[in-house]
Amino acid sequence: MIEIFKTNVESADDACTIVQKLLAHFPGSRINFDLQDCDKILRVEGKTFSVDQVMMLVCQNGFHCEILN
Repeated sequence: MIEIFKTNVESADDACTIVQKLLAHFPGSRINFDLQDCDKILRVEGKTFSVDQVMMLVCQNGFHCEILN
């Protein structure tokens, strides 16, 4: 399963922190940001992860996160 999210994460440091927190909740997933994209893309790929939980964890860190349609 692959899901793409639109975020407002700007810095590589913030992106790294969020990736680490997401990996702690979804070990074995492939998670990365594309901060060059205008939508500051967060890509999550894995067998078992919750879209709602991904968005909640990003928001708990002070950032906006929504599914990119």
